[in-house]
Amino acid sequence: MTQTTKFALTATAAALLGAGVTLTTTASGWTLPAWVQGKASTTAAPAAESPLATPAPDAGAAAQPSAPTAVATPVAPSAAAPAALVPNYRAIVQSQGPAVVGITVAGLHKAGNNGAELAEGPGMDDPFFRFFRGIPGLRLPPQGPQPFRGQGSGFIISSDGLILTNAHVVRDAKQVTVKLSDRREFSAQVLGSDPATDIAVLRVDAKGLPTVQLGDAKQVQVGDYVLAIGAPFGFEQTATQGIVSAKGRSLPGESVVPFIQTDAAVNPGNSGGPLFDASGRVIGVNAQIYSQSGGFQGLAFSIPVDVALKIKDQIVAHGKVEHARLGVTLQDLSAPLAASFGLSSPNGALVSSVVPDSAAAKAGLKPGDVITAIDGEPVNVAGDVSSRVGLARPGDKLKLELWRDKAGRSEVVSLGRADKDVQEASAAPQGGQLGLALRPLQPQELRSSGLEGGLLIERVSGPAQLAGVQPGDVLLALNGKPVQNIEQVREVLKSKPAQVALLVARDGQQLFVPVRLG
Repeated sequence: MTQTTKFALTATAAALLGAGVTLTTTASGWTLPAWVQGKASTTAAPAAESPLATPAPDAGAAAQPSAPTAVATPVAPSAAAPAALVPNYRAIVQSQGPAVVGITVAGLHKAGNNGAELAEGPGMDDPFFRFFRGIPGLRLPPQGPQPFRGQGSGFIISSDGLILTNAHVVRDAKQVTVKLSDRREFSAQVLGSDPATDIAVLRVDAKGLPTVQLGDAKQVQVGDYVLAIGAPFGFEQTATQGIVSAKGRSLPGESVVPFIQTDAAVNPGNSGGPLFDASGRVIGVNAQIYSQSGGFQGLAFSIPVDVALKIKDQIVAHGKVEHARLGVTLQDLSAPLAASFGLSSPNGALVSSVVPDSAAAKAGLKPGDVITAIDGEPVNVAGDVSSRVGLARPGDKLKLELWRDKAGRSEVVSLGRADKDVQEASAAPQGGQLGLALRPLQPQELRSSGLEGGLLIERVSGPAQLAGVQPGDVLLALNGKPVQNIEQVREVLKSKPAQVALLVARDGQQLFVPVRLG
């Protein structure tokens, strides 16, 4: 053995030792352990085969030294995960790509208020001023509706020309053109759209069109491979791949969709295109990205295909979509709030207010109730309730599992019709603690505020001030018990609880605040 060879073996051994592998050697040489050489464990389950997937290369395979004699064993090896199956992306694109379409739209946008005001400003009617309107560099505000052009993606779900896309792709469009992968173009009719879920249904006059295979979004798990096909920035039939990063995402705004989050590259123009699973079946409709630059930054969100199909069925049958309404304001539970209500974990949706005469009010829901399950399905965050209710139809009945007064109970609610001007809200929880100067509300204050009672918070100090409680907030209840005077507050605090929950009114809204006293 030469000096160079000895040095190389020493370096390799050092690297293996650094990786957590124990080597035993003799004068004649050393060997790699079996798990490094790529020998399969006799107890490992064989990976399932898929026509659209191929086994991932075994990264653990390594060349064996020329003269092994000693045995090396790993230090406390952990159970290896099953070998991953890499999707056959080529096969998915070839089989499903022809059913993915590009969509171009044209229409008129109304000019903004600022533009309208400027257009009618001083000098706009002056003939001399109008004479110079055509001079380059002289920028005038737009007047009247302005033409626009846009682009997006979609996919064919029936051979007679039914297409799914995003509602925002065809918003205000007067002309919609669908372009197939074989470059055929069709004028499309918008059968209907639903801004709440951002789904629109188009129809083209054609027969025998290729269609996608539809999958089950509920079966997809975080870490699964996905593939997106669309026309980002107008580049048709662009395929990008990634994994599922999260499921059931609730995004800011009034959306009722439990989004699938992925890291597949999605850019403007991908909107409305399909998201495929590893078997080449559509599991989502690409809809949004989170970006501070306007381009892809690793956060893309897709509408689960089962949600899209529910909306499609309503649009095809009725030409419109009806959403249900429960009539509550919800907020997520924090750990302190959960402890205040006697819950072992912060899972559930906390009811902070109930709309009078709503479905929730008729079912007996109260501020302070925690919705823990709907029809037997656990509720983890407030968005779970908003999604389930928003995707239901008016008149549907739901069985709610509630936590009230540190005990479980059930209520059946018959959902109402969603009002355009009143939407389910998911209030952001805000921290707060006692350290308050309180006084009863005066009769005129009760009349002006519309409240039935409560204590006005005049001054805030100590932990409450640090937590963000504000003078002018009205304390309505403590640990679910309404308070009308200072003695009722003292009675709750007499037992010296480690934490309590305040229900306060602020700017016309009600919210619960966890209070840590220990």
